Amino acid sequence: MRLIFTLILSTFISFQIQAIKTERPNVIFILTDQWRASALGYMGNDVVQTPQLDKFASCALNFKNTVSVLPVCTPYRASLMTGRYPTSTGMFINDLYLPSEELCMAEIFKDAGYQTAYLGKWHLDGHGRINNVIPKRRQGFDFWKGLECSHDYNKMPYYENDDSEMKYWDEYSPYAISREAQKYLTEHSKNGKPFLLFVSIATPHFPHNTAPKEYMDLYSPDKLKLEPNVNEDKRESALKELQGYYAHCTATDKAIGDIIEKVKELEIFDNSIIIFTSDHGEMMGAHGFNPWMKHTAYSESSNVPFLISYPGIDNNAGKIAEAAITTPDILPSILSLSNIDIPGTIEGYDLSHIIKSPDKDSNRVALYMNPVPFGSMYKIDEYRAVRTNKYTYVKTPQGASMLFDDEKDPYQMNNLVNQPEYADIQKKLDQQLINELQRIGEDRIMERNSYLKKFGYFGRKEFREDYHIADYNNVKVVLSPHKTINIH
Repeated sequence: MRLIFTLILSTFISFQIQAIKTERPNVIFILTDQWRASALGYMGNDVVQTPQLDKFASCALNFKNTVSVLPVCTPYRASLMTGRYPTSTGMFINDLYLPSEELCMAEIFKDAGYQTAYLGKWHLDGHGRINNVIPKRRQGFDFWKGLECSHDYNKMPYYENDDSEMKYWDEYSPYAISREAQKYLTEHSKNGKPFLLFVSIATPHFPHNTAPKEYMDLYSPDKLKLEPNVNEDKRESALKELQGYYAHCTATDKAIGDIIEKVKELEIFDNSIIIFTSDHGEMMGAHGFNPWMKHTAYSESSNVPFLISYPGIDNNAGKIAEAAITTPDILPSILSLSNIDIPGTIEGYDLSHIIKSPDKDSNRVALYMNPVPFGSMYKIDEYRAVRTNKYTYVKTPQGASMLFDDEKDPYQMNNLVNQPEYADIQKKLDQQLINELQRIGEDRIMERNSYLKKFGYFGRKEFREDYHIADYNNVKVVLSPHKTINIH
């Protein structure tokens, strides 16, 4: 009898251990738009007020050297959803359609038994910014209250689930989307199934003058501080934009804080992965670029915030991870944390070991790029770059163009490229860059037209009826769902 009891007990314990091992956390992914890493209190900014995210940072892990794989909206989002690089998917220009053939985040989580929900800006549909993203093009997200793209924050349109009628949120959109997220959490957190809730808030992207007045009043231009790398001729416009930018940041901080408080109120915080990040930064006059620009390899554009909390974070709460990470690394890492197998299509690294042990791999490199700068940024050189916990290294088709010691020179004002005393460091970074490119099938840095031709974006005559026209640098470009582009 004792033997039988022992066997039953051991079997029960085994089942319990297995259940714990395979238990899958909820995933709440909060993505903002154009929020650079330096515009947060917990990142050392003593002007902008972000009390809710500062509070969240104290119970999360902060990856301070996170870069946007391509600091523009659509390319970042495509890379985030697929775990792949822009030169692999062809998603390196805004307003393109992410093909249904690409295996995406929600499809993977859905196959693993998750409920999937999306709220807010999508910007991956390529059928026009105000058109409905119909259900079959939502890449696995079932619950839906969103729109392709709008920055009309005080009258933002959206579509709801299967309803093809356009609706409007009747308040400042970060607040409205936050309320929708809280409602979803309340209704879906207790039904026994894990969920992936993706919350996409379009602020603090311009227009900056549409932020709530109560927050605009917090930031009188005469009390604002510009970074020392802002050119004199950009200072006036930068100060004007910075007021609204910070106001959007503080208002969005409140909206995000309300979501996190709801998670705690529902007692699901300890069994949830919560991520806060942004798709790219904002130049705000640095290095001579206009305040609203991105695209560039400089930190103002490429360095984005990344906070993550997860079940069992206790010993790492409030810590800083020095290891550099890039956008394709995010999906495989959260899949690993969720006990979901990582598909072979994914090119990013599983960095869950760093998330669990922040001191690991602190010297690793993170690859980012802009193979085809477009629009008003057309004239900047296409580039590939790597960031480490200390350096930023940038290379164009013509060769090495920038090298910065980000520890000694955080505003990247002293270009060290080709200086003899940094020759060994540059050589090492160059080899690491080459290694990363070769790993994703790039044997060299090609010029932009090579990629336009490779993905069929250049010189095509045919296009489908369901297209729209964008204007890149005064060149009319026809974008179809199958990524056909005509240049007239």
